[in-house]
Amino acid sequence: MKISVSVKTRSKKESVEKQDDTAYVVRVNTPPVDGKANERVVELLADHFQISKSSVQLLSGHKSKKKVFEIK
Repeated sequence: MKISVSVKTRSKKESVEKQDDTAYVVRVNTPPVDGKANERVVELLADHFQISKSSVQLLSGHKSKKKVFEIK
């Protein structure tokens, strides 16, 4: 399944919010430096879907706030 994710960095509270069936807003407190925010987004999505981190793959948007992830 592919999902669209809008990432909000440097948030006070981390969360995963479902907008519709394939769109999510993920808030992380990590700054977007050296891919650390992307790593944290993967961790939060894995927790949200109750799967391993290796089952969450970033397909596009490595340096953008709008990303596409594949959930296996």
